[in-house]
Amino acid sequence: MKEKVNVTGVPETMVQTLYARAKETRKKNAKINDEIAVELVKKLDYDFSKADKDNAMTYGVIARTIVLDRMVEQYLEKHANTVVVNIACGLDTRCYRMEGKYLRWYNVDLPEAMKIRKQFLTETGPVYQITKSAMDDSYVDDIDYHGENVLVIIEGLTMYLYEKDIKKMFSIIEKSF
Repeated sequence: MKEKVNVTGVPETMVQTLYARAKETRKKNAKINDEIAVELVKKLDYDFSKADKDNAMTYGVIARTIVLDRMVEQYLEKHANTVVVNIACGLDTRCYRMEGKYLRWYNVDLPEAMKIRKQFLTETGPVYQITKSAMDDSYVDDIDYHGENVLVIIEGLTMYLYEKDIKKMFSIIEKSF
C-alpha cells in the first residue's frame, strides 16, 4: 500500500529529486544506481507528473549526484574514520551508496523533511538523524565528534538561502569542526 506524502514548496524538492534518481536508475544505461530511491518511489502516493515534465531539474539532479558521489567516495577512500554531516538531506540516500566507507553519517534537516524521511527510512547507527535547521548551531551537539575528519555535504540548499544565512551556516561548520 502506498503512503500519501503531503509536502509543498521547497521541501517538495526532496521528493522530486528522489524520483529523478529512481527514474535514472531504472534506465537501461543508467548513470547512477540508487535502488533505495526506486523502492521509496514505489511506496509513495505522490503525483510525480510535475517532476516528469521538468527535464532540467532531472538532468541537474543526476549530474549533481554523479559528481558528488564521486567526490564523496574519493574523499572517504583517502580519509579513514570520517564523520559525514549531510545538511538538508531530504530523502538523499548517499549514506547507503557509501555504506561501510565512513565512521558515522549524520543527516540534518528541518522537522517537516525529517518526518517524511523517518516515515520511509529506518536508520540506525552509523547513520543518524538530526531534526534541526542548518542555522541552529545546536545541531552540532548531536554529533559524536572527537577530532575525526569531518566531511560536510550541502547539496541543493544554498540556492534557497539568503547570503547572511549561508554565512551563518558556514560559520557554524567552521567553529564546530
